[in-house]
Amino acid sequence: MLNTVGIERVYLARGATDLRKAIDGLAAIVQLEFELDPFTPSLFVFCNRKRDKVKILHWSESGFWLY
Repeated sequence: MLNTVGIERVYLARGATDLRKAIDGLAAIVQLEFELDPFTPSLFVFCNRKRDKVKILHWSESGFWLY
């Protein structure tokens, strides 16, 4: 089903992420810590320390989406 919307992979960040980070901060984590390209057709999923909230970073042709 994800292929129908152009998503090739889903990456789950291990550990806690400071969810106060916005698009630039999360994209920097993807590039520097994961050594991945945030501009790929993928979802990058981050969660907080309590694991009760998530943020999802996604690149589309018009720019980044933050869910």
